[in-house]
Amino acid sequence: MSNEKSNKVLCLVDGEHYFPVTKSAIDKVESKGYDVRLLLFIGGTEKLRNTNLDEIEEFFNKKVIFGEDHSKIPYDLIEKFINEYDVDVVMDLSDEPVVNYEKRFKIATVVLQQGVNYRGPDFEFKALKEYDVLENPSYKILGTGKRIGKTAVSAYTARLINKEDKYDPCIVAMGRGGPEIPEVVRGDKIKLTPQYLMEQSNLGKHAASDHWEDALLSRVLTVGCRRCAGGMAGQVYITNMIEGAKKTNELDTNLIAIEGSGSAIPPIKTNKQIVLVGANQPIETLTEYFGPFRIKLADLIIITMCDEQICPKEKLDMLIKQIHQINPDAQIIPTIFRPYPVESIEGKRVLFATTAPENVQHLLKDYLEENFKCTVVDISSHLSNRPLLQEDIERNIDNVDVMLTEIKAAAIDVATKDALDKNLEVVYCDNIPIAVNDDYDLDKAIMDLVHEAVEDFNS
Repeated sequence: MSNEKSNKVLCLVDGEHYFPVTKSAIDKVESKGYDVRLLLFIGGTEKLRNTNLDEIEEFFNKKVIFGEDHSKIPYDLIEKFINEYDVDVVMDLSDEPVVNYEKRFKIATVVLQQGVNYRGPDFEFKALKEYDVLENPSYKILGTGKRIGKTAVSAYTARLINKEDKYDPCIVAMGRGGPEIPEVVRGDKIKLTPQYLMEQSNLGKHAASDHWEDALLSRVLTVGCRRCAGGMAGQVYITNMIEGAKKTNELDTNLIAIEGSGSAIPPIKTNKQIVLVGANQPIETLTEYFGPFRIKLADLIIITMCDEQICPKEKLDMLIKQIHQINPDAQIIPTIFRPYPVESIEGKRVLFATTAPENVQHLLKDYLEENFKCTVVDISSHLSNRPLLQEDIERNIDNVDVMLTEIKAAAIDVATKDALDKNLEVVYCDNIPIAVNDDYDLDKAIMDLVHEAVEDFNS
């Protein structure tokens, strides 16, 4: 598709327009060098029922297709003829009342799923570019939004995989604060202490970037990359992740995890894909717009943050049902996050800094005190708000022994710095995903996906 003038086009048209008007538009498309292979009528064709198809094809001098149900968009035919005619672009020349915003997003999802661009008079959605650069089996972790736990799940999967002697995993992460040149961090060989991360921060590095969190919490090899901007369908504007992914071909690893950022999708081709869905997100952002596009990419779907206080059971049940309708082939595992300190905090008075919402603080407090034999003096949910976080630290600094913090946002330049300045012990904290009940086996689902990725790579 480097030479745009050779692009093969499927035109979506409707019967509401008069044929001479539609033909003029198609002539204009072809005057720009496009090769219109097929016209697909997607609605407004009731008045054409008695019109001879041969006459219509003769008028347009094109192959013409009608859907069986004149009242519904033939999404299945759009997919079928994209592949049958090997088109590069779907050009939409239809209009209301045949299509509206909701239907156009559904069309866009079908088109982009086939790796084809979708264009209209004043819009264009570009298919995701994926670069086939990895020389090891791989899986991708992408999300439907920000702050839903991609890094936590990525680190968890890496630790789980690392338990099997035959795997030496490596995580490649892209973040909005990642390095200019892809950076290798030997989480498998060095101990990332608070003092070490402060040194990196003082050198101008974003030491709370996702790849540092991965390295500290998963204890595996990581490669840090950067990205800027995220399109509606997941494309980034710039990233050095292609170079970062290529670096893994020279490292002592045999399984690669490609980690997304926010709702941006890594532009690296992988064998399998895990999609994270946040139960805290509005359902319409998952079931409409480009939520279905991301969900359809999944081999395994992990729903995070499924605490009742965040997502009532009725909403979770509806969410699982609708996700299954969008992607019936993917396994769905609903989970909650719980804190897991990387060092002992037994017998200590703790200030816990987190990005978790305030309405689950009591659950986190009970979990920490019951499982790690500590006393949680206070919890700050302001890890992403530096001024408020500093106020919480100042208020508690003389009453605690340990600053327990996730590695997010201001974890290094505020939480760690202020604690070390006060000679307070700093312990970093992982968030581990836990299936909501025994009906789900998260570890098995992850390992099954890994084994399938290896089989796919070897085949």
